[in-house]
Amino acid sequence: MNVLVTGGAGYIGSHTLVEMLNAGMDAVVVDNLCNSSAESLLRVEQLTGRTVQFYQGDILNKPLMQKIFADHKFDAVIHFAGLKAVGESVAKPLKYYQNNVCGTLILCEVMQEAGVHNLVFSSSATVYGDPASLPITEDFPTSATNPYGQSKLMVENILADFQRANPQWNIARLRYFNPVGAHESGIIGEDPNDIPNNLMPYISQVAIGKREKLSIFGNDYPTPDGTGVRDYIHVVDLAIGHVKALEKLQTSPGLVTYNLGTGQGYSVLDMVSAFEKACGKKIPYQIAPRRAGDIAACYADPTYALQELGWKATHTLQDMVNSSWHWQSKNPNGYHA
Repeated sequence: MNVLVTGGAGYIGSHTLVEMLNAGMDAVVVDNLCNSSAESLLRVEQLTGRTVQFYQGDILNKPLMQKIFADHKFDAVIHFAGLKAVGESVAKPLKYYQNNVCGTLILCEVMQEAGVHNLVFSSSATVYGDPASLPITEDFPTSATNPYGQSKLMVENILADFQRANPQWNIARLRYFNPVGAHESGIIGEDPNDIPNNLMPYISQVAIGKREKLSIFGNDYPTPDGTGVRDYIHVVDLAIGHVKALEKLQTSPGLVTYNLGTGQGYSVLDMVSAFEKACGKKIPYQIAPRRAGDIAACYADPTYALQELGWKATHTLQDMVNSSWHWQSKNPNGYHA
């Protein structure tokens, strides 16, 4: 199977490439490197002994996308290329709608022109908004509390409408919970280009001495310790979920939607405590005001993915933090030497 991976140089993309290549699939990557590094692709090649053809460019560039599809015969596309910081989306909504929504429209147009009808879309549990109850199943009502979530929900709805009008298309919408961790080798991991927006890389950078302390946004949520609770999933488990989704598309299922999570919620303070155990040092933190758009708790019911894909998360919380620390301590400056 030959697969185009948009945003493939990023955190989830690079780990998914490893699992795809190890499963015997071929991959071509397009990435604008706005929040990733081409070095990750060299390391993917190092880990797998396989070659990845790379186009540096933007999915908003339709002529470039048409050239890529003209150069290659693809069986499927995995679409990771999206901006994903909640706070930034609140400050810069147009940027998020332009990249995440318009970018997907261009991708689908070019796929349709090229006769490629299999798509795995990188969605998010943020489409559930502030859920009325937990755990979250795929049939929960969707809503969004911020422009990032809104952009993902818009794309989900567009894909549903598009597939209904074009039943030859097979589309898997994967709603991720909170990806963390790194490849066990410590060779690839999460390396945000700017101040991390996600909890785990921020804790990692505090532990390595790059940042003074962690800010915990809110400790007055209705959760066991007052801090936000999330379903953290090891990035390798998530990557394997994409391989399973690609295999599912080969059975022509039409439009399918899966939660990829563990079904277990951990608080911010749980994560800090587990990370302290992994790195053997205290993580200094301060309590800061709640962030706009954040919710108290969010975790999955992943039963449907097990039934349909035969997929289940297998890594523990300690596996997640241990692998994050292994990556960070081995690469204190990420992909930048």
